[in-house]
Amino acid sequence: MLRVAVPNKGALSEAAGQILSEAGYLQRRDRKQLRLIDETNQVEFFYLRPKDVAVFVGQGIIDLGLTGRDLFADAGVWHGAEEVMGLGFGRATFRLAAPRGSFTSAAQLAGKRVATTYDTLLRSWLDDSGIDGVDVVHLDGAVESAVSLGVADAIADVVETGNTLKAAGMETFGEPILESEAILISASGERTSVGDRTGADRLIRRLRGVLTARQYVMMDYDIRRENLAAATAVTPGLESPTISPLADENWVAVRSMVPAAETNQLMDELYDLGARAILVTTIHACRV
Repeated sequence: MLRVAVPNKGALSEAAGQILSEAGYLQRRDRKQLRLIDETNQVEFFYLRPKDVAVFVGQGIIDLGLTGRDLFADAGVWHGAEEVMGLGFGRATFRLAAPRGSFTSAAQLAGKRVATTYDTLLRSWLDDSGIDGVDVVHLDGAVESAVSLGVADAIADVVETGNTLKAAGMETFGEPILESEAILISASGERTSVGDRTGADRLIRRLRGVLTARQYVMMDYDIRRENLAAATAVTPGLESPTISPLADENWVAVRSMVPAAETNQLMDELYDLGARAILVTTIHACRV
């Protein structure tokens, strides 16, 4: 049976459960439930601390896991796990920050103290950047207070809106260390049975279908035959559009998947080309 780890709390927990539900998997209703078996899909879900998801996947105990890219990087388990794909939610940036006007570049951190919850991620980045002599101070929380408490000169933390930093009189500096989002990770190598690999491939395919369904809508419209080429150039679809004859032989019906974010712009372009009866419907699920 395929083993999948899901964050049991925090910002990623609810969205992770939602995308798995949309992919057709049974999910827990009680937040205190730490294990759930989906007999229909032959998947055993474990609800773990977000930081532990990557650790268990990296050790080969769990086959797949949903976690944050920042948490995965900080776990330091690249040898035992790999990122499969981004999931499009939980976006944040891992950045350096300090009191306003203190620093302008990361190079100025040499010989300074930097507080963070993400020790491994920060140290790895410092090494890759060639910045030596930085004293990394580990904190389990309240990183924004480290400077005012006198335990650090700067911090490295996950930034979403930046409002917390501003409230603490701080600002980011330097380039982002990591662009994070929720990701699906997989145990590396031949760690799973053939049956579990089949289940893993199915779960990956389903999640990709959900992401596509979220990003696209189905657009239907009628267009005169002489304008068909111009219209289908506007809505080419993923492979090619579906074209069906109408009772009036001078007209055809077109159906095509289009990016949801471009819906109104595309409708305007089609209308200007003579398209009529332009309809847009959401996509619940798909396989591409």
